[in-house]
Amino acid sequence: MSAEPVHLGFPALDLVPKTDDKQSAKEFKSDQEVRWCPGCGDYSILATMQAFLPELGLRRENIVFVSGIGCSSRFPYYMNTYGVHSIHGRAPAIATGVATSRPDLSVWVVTGDGDALSIGGNHLIHALRRNVNLKILLFNNRIYGLTKGQFSPTSEQGKVTKSSPLGSLDYPFNPVSVALGAEATFVARALDSDRKQLSAVLRAAAAHEGTALVEIYQNCDIFNDDAWSPLKDRDTADAVTIRLEHGRPIRFGVDQEKGVARMPDGSIQVVTVADVGEDHVLVHDAHAADPGVAFALSRLSDPDTLQDTPVGIFRDVARASYDRLMRDQIEHARQTQGAGDLAALLHGNDTWVVP
Repeated sequence: MSAEPVHLGFPALDLVPKTDDKQSAKEFKSDQEVRWCPGCGDYSILATMQAFLPELGLRRENIVFVSGIGCSSRFPYYMNTYGVHSIHGRAPAIATGVATSRPDLSVWVVTGDGDALSIGGNHLIHALRRNVNLKILLFNNRIYGLTKGQFSPTSEQGKVTKSSPLGSLDYPFNPVSVALGAEATFVARALDSDRKQLSAVLRAAAAHEGTALVEIYQNCDIFNDDAWSPLKDRDTADAVTIRLEHGRPIRFGVDQEKGVARMPDGSIQVVTVADVGEDHVLVHDAHAADPGVAFALSRLSDPDTLQDTPVGIFRDVARASYDRLMRDQIEHARQTQGAGDLAALLHGNDTWVVP
């Protein structure tokens, strides 16, 4: 294992005002009627978020939820905080403006697999690359729910939908792989129905300075019901789910009989621990500077059967956020060059008057 990450001397929420008032989930519930289809996984995610936020001790007026377009994008209406229901795919761009101009705010983005990975793909990867101080919750139900069941960027190949009656020809995106490839400093995966695990991931994401992406496997019971059932069914979950814990050997299975080991060719594979020995089982290092092993872990899952699907925190490394670097740069310029003159800039040599 590598050493612990370099701590840069600041907590993630050091600039966000705290409250001394004791808060409860009820205070984070808005007066709006929650309108999702009965059985939708969004209800569970909403309840988990409302129960989790009081832990942060932040004033509700210093929390902002920004969403794009899709079923998940109704989220800001149901949170008793500030919120922006923005435009399709552009939530990360709008949230970037909010986060960089208002360091006193805790900024959360709520998006879906279609909103984030199709029209919003560029905005997503550049927010991750820049390490803007955002927490991005990507609800993944492998379908377009709001527009009534077309295949999405995460739908498995061969998916029969209204827009692919003969089966989708697209190779699907793996959101965790995309995020790691974009050098995201915090990447995790959680299940909508596992409130304990989801809360733990949200807690770690909130503590992280920079962009934190949390993919949440979310059920759409109308257009793609039971998409994640092997991971949720008590009879199968232990056999197919790899629960990642930093500093612990990567083992899973009903009796922890399986593990992840590095092969002679450098790849990692699922093995039977009794066959290779405990010493050959990888120890999960979420703080490793190189994201290579985390990326390899993200590729283990079979997209059709969901066998060998890791959940938990893949990567959590410290790197100065874009917001903090920007503020430091501006302050350095102010101290060395003096205050800028906006009027002089607007009326400089590169302007002209149109008669």
